[in-house]
Amino acid sequence: MEQVVRARDLTKTYRGQTAVRDLSLDIPPGRIVGVVGPSGSGKTTTVRMLLGAEAPSDGEVLVFGDPPSTFGPEQRRRIGYMPQLSVLYPHLSLQENLHFVASLYGLPLRRRRRLREVLALVELTEHRRKKLSQTSGGMQRRLALAAALLHKPDLLFLDEPTAGIGPIQRRTFWEHFTVLKEAGRTLVITTQYVGEAAYCDLVALLVDGRLVAFDHPDALRHRALGGDVVTLTAAQPVPPSVVGELQELPLVREAARAGEDGRGLRIVVDEADTAIPRLQDWFARRDIRPESIGQHLPPFEDVFVNLVEQASRA
Repeated sequence: MEQVVRARDLTKTYRGQTAVRDLSLDIPPGRIVGVVGPSGSGKTTTVRMLLGAEAPSDGEVLVFGDPPSTFGPEQRRRIGYMPQLSVLYPHLSLQENLHFVASLYGLPLRRRRRLREVLALVELTEHRRKKLSQTSGGMQRRLALAAALLHKPDLLFLDEPTAGIGPIQRRTFWEHFTVLKEAGRTLVITTQYVGEAAYCDLVALLVDGRLVAFDHPDALRHRALGGDVVTLTAAQPVPPSVVGELQELPLVREAARAGEDGRGLRIVVDEADTAIPRLQDWFARRDIRPESIGQHLPPFEDVFVNLVEQASRA
């Protein structure tokens, strides 16, 4: 499958300070790629290099098979970009700003329907005649997203699109991002909300300008926890000797007691779906009756904390 974006050994240095170091990744078409990391980890710099807004100090990036620095107007129209900071005009109304952006992309004059669609998406229809300077920061972020979507690009770079907006609006945005993906669009999205990684097909984790992980969300969880985690709560306290016996099983990577009443166990296995039936049989032969047993899916906040800690020890 041809990659929409292909980066090799990207490095960006500002006045002797390295913002991004030796970053390599491939982004296939029709995917949502989340770029996650602590503040100052290089997320925005990475997006700007992939977009072609900044030239790398070293390395190579190809978008649609060509360096973005060589793009002409037709190729640029295939890309949409929502920057972290507003670049729209405060003295123009929301609708006038969208008309201006539409003109930049060469949209025909009969574009009112498209403007109504994107204004409705970001729930700004009733505010369309307000000047941008008279709106809140959250409304300005929503208009910036509308401007990036206006010309229906094949590839979207969205830098913190959900920052400063409420949880209901964030959910609406992600639902629309999924619709765009299903229509064949490719989206590269930076986010400060780690839990949004669950909506992505691929997630890039940046720490101190280094790409420390790039994989599917489930694969990142597996890597952070050392496998799949199965939790069990027994009807009666579990004898301490059971933990040692569990650790001898080939399918178990790690086992430990959990909870204060002695009835809980936390078991790390290679694959929860195949391990759980075998564990149930194993406990039944020892007359241990589980009240509950199942795979534990920790929040992505915990997953990324573990991955960042692993990276700092490497």
